[in-house]
Amino acid sequence: MAHYDVVIIGGGIIGLSVSYYLLLKKKKVLILEKGEIGSGASSACDDAIFLQSKKPGILLDMTLESVQMYKSLSKELEIDLEFENRGGMILIEDDVQLKAMEEFVKTQNSYGLPVEMLDRKDVLKKQPFVRKDIKASTYCSKDSQVNPLKVMRGFLKKGTALGLKLKTFTEITEIIQRENSWEIVLKDGSHIKTEYVVNAAGAWAPDIGKLIGAEIPIRPKRGQIIVTQQVPPLGETNAWSADYIAAKMNPQIIQNKPKRYRELGIGLALSQASSGNYLIGSTREYVGFDKSTTYEALTMIMHEAIRLFPVLKNVHMIRSFAGLRPASADGKAIVGEVEGKKGFYIATGHEGDGIALAPITGKVMASMICGEKVNYPMEELSLNRFKS
Repeated sequence: MAHYDVVIIGGGIIGLSVSYYLLLKKKKVLILEKGEIGSGASSACDDAIFLQSKKPGILLDMTLESVQMYKSLSKELEIDLEFENRGGMILIEDDVQLKAMEEFVKTQNSYGLPVEMLDRKDVLKKQPFVRKDIKASTYCSKDSQVNPLKVMRGFLKKGTALGLKLKTFTEITEIIQRENSWEIVLKDGSHIKTEYVVNAAGAWAPDIGKLIGAEIPIRPKRGQIIVTQQVPPLGETNAWSADYIAAKMNPQIIQNKPKRYRELGIGLALSQASSGNYLIGSTREYVGFDKSTTYEALTMIMHEAIRLFPVLKNVHMIRSFAGLRPASADGKAIVGEVEGKKGFYIATGHEGDGIALAPITGKVMASMICGEKVNYPMEELSLNRFKS
């Protein structure tokens, strides 16, 4: 029977990050992945590290530290991760959105996040191709981006050099709790012994939870994204519509939108990769594990994009894709040890923040497993919060 210090279930960006930081602490680590490495949400997402979408609290704190970690990770992992502090703007179209965003910005400023309000004149300076009657926008210089595929490649390459072991296209049939360890049984009949297990299976984490009798309130939330041809930058920063952000605080704000628009969770996100292609998204749909794209949703996304940036009607859309974000019942990640299951940890439920939070999640999880102090109130992200 093979023996490891830690077995990580799930080979996406979270699982790879956790493995890397554990390997730095001299742990013997195995990743079990049911498909290919990075074949889930991690390779079907955009590149945003979007601070403005975070309410003040633990997730914003963790994202800020993650940004600092990303600044040195290219050198550490010996690969250009295409990390950029390009900044971000949330475009505001009417007085209702303006009022909601002004209140949100006040809250973020009081927490120390440098977000400012821009009037139309200043918006057009930063975004000359946005519709000319735009009312206002927010601006945060700390909003960033990174190439998730290169981040995974970096964690994998460096992890392998440190002794990481992988088993892909592997199905788990049983997870058995022993007195001071865990035993994992694979479909091929082989057994693996480990002191610690980390469930980083993303949208599939509930299936792993069932194997130990733990209910994990995660559902797959589909996000559809369009990729454009390579074009010069449309503006100084990446941009988002205010609909999604404002609706987080007051759902009534989008009640005037068409029913299907609301059902599909349309909210414009526009970011340019270092290659020059724009990523235009996205939807937020509960459709089970269906990873297909739909003509209806892609048409709505492009309608929103062209409505806010008319110049996009002259840009070719070259492909589209969809990914399944692991969405928890309360919108926060689940990170920590499962009560009554000593040595069994969860690191999932990041939804659209998996890329942003990957480095800090890996660092925190490694510290927890090694019994080190963590400077965050991790009970806020514990599975126990769903007990009631």
